[in-house]
Amino acid sequence: MTETLTGLDPATLGDILKVAGSPGFDRWQDQIRRTGGCANPIHLTGWTLAKDKTTGETLRHYTTEHEPGGRLRVACGNRRASRCPACAWTYAGDTYHLIRAGLAGDDTKDIPATVREHPRVFTTLTAPSFGPVHNQPSNGRCRCGTNHPDDDPILGTALDPATYDYAGTVLFNNHAGELWQRFTTRLRREIATRAGLTQRELTEAARVSYGKVAEFQKRGAIHFHAVIRLDGPDGPESAPPSWASVTLLTDAIRAAAVHAYTTVTVPAADGQPRRPFRWGTQLDVRPIRAFDDGADITEQAVASYVAKYATKAAENTGATDTAVHCRKCRGTGLSDRYNRPGSALSRCARCHGSGLGEDLAQLPITEHARRLMGACAALQPLYPDRALTRWAHMLGFRGHFSSKSRRYSTTLGALRQIRADYRAAQEREALGLDDREPDTVLVLADWQYAGHGHTPGESALAASIARDLQLNRETAREALATMPASDVEAWA
Repeated sequence: MTETLTGLDPATLGDILKVAGSPGFDRWQDQIRRTGGCANPIHLTGWTLAKDKTTGETLRHYTTEHEPGGRLRVACGNRRASRCPACAWTYAGDTYHLIRAGLAGDDTKDIPATVREHPRVFTTLTAPSFGPVHNQPSNGRCRCGTNHPDDDPILGTALDPATYDYAGTVLFNNHAGELWQRFTTRLRREIATRAGLTQRELTEAARVSYGKVAEFQKRGAIHFHAVIRLDGPDGPESAPPSWASVTLLTDAIRAAAVHAYTTVTVPAADGQPRRPFRWGTQLDVRPIRAFDDGADITEQAVASYVAKYATKAAENTGATDTAVHCRKCRGTGLSDRYNRPGSALSRCARCHGSGLGEDLAQLPITEHARRLMGACAALQPLYPDRALTRWAHMLGFRGHFSSKSRRYSTTLGALRQIRADYRAAQEREALGLDDREPDTVLVLADWQYAGHGHTPGESALAASIARDLQLNRETAREALATMPASDVEAWA
């Protein structure tokens, strides 16, 4: 706690003392621990009542009236590490298990261990060049003549901002989802060609499954990391055909990535050229091994990598992690229902047609990110259907950061339900209701939203709780890593 209090302003310190000295402090701490140290918890007021359906006996009655401040605090569930590290940790854990289940199998998620025998690779598809940027080439010297250290903030920024294609960058980000869709369509065709099958015959013989995550490069361009797997026609439960191999899958991926079909063309607009977007020349395809042999990446490494980037967004490029568009016009800059561009009467009265709800010049962001976000707003009138300003804080990218094909493995919803069921079982046991059939219990509830977040003092205390929980997890992980396999099995 001493480290937590160091450097705090007097107002925050005073609030900490007020919270710590309140009668309900122990219960408040318990609520925050149950949220994992959530940085922005949701406040609820209300009650829940459990009754026996047959006898009408009241089995449990809970109300928030006796909670600190008359409120129950629950986790916000935000996936972004920049907004809530605690909830992002949970999201990353779910993503890890989702990806790893599709690589190693998991009986609890109905994914057989035989999925390990299916051809699978880890693929990285990058963006094309939009102009030279400060980087760390293999010879160690950037074009500017400097050997940039890893933490140099200038890395990824344009060598010449006057000639850098900021518009091309945000338009590529905006169309990256469509480019991925074209890639997966072409990939199936390339696999069918190499197997000597028609498209229809391929669907009867094999299925392509994937799980992917988007990552922003330091220059602000999006790229995708994907686990791509070849299954039998019924997904991970069925064995792939005899012709399926890692070599065939790798060749098909490389061919699909450069094929002319895998191109998304953005039409010319006022002052903007016609732009055919394709993947960049840096394409990486590597086999995934079950265990570390020193040559290729492992299942655990891949799952950890995908999970890590599932909780990040454009803030890692120096941009803001909150939306900057005008809420009244949703970033269009237009106010009338007919959305007539060019009409003075159609301009949003709040943002005066800019589509922005924030002054980019005043935001604490890097100049490179500011130019990219400004390009989104400038291009919005030229491409009114692309919602560029609405996604300016994401540098134009409007897709899901992590996604998967239908039959890759389990779903995040299923993982959350497993966790909810486990907690519900714990609660029934604690209340002495575990011997009752769930169907015999009637649950009535009434909940109301009552706000969110912490006071400054609560925020500092919650951060301390989150760090303690993280330390405990790391200690347990290290202990398991050094524990003999037989002991791990017995402990589990």
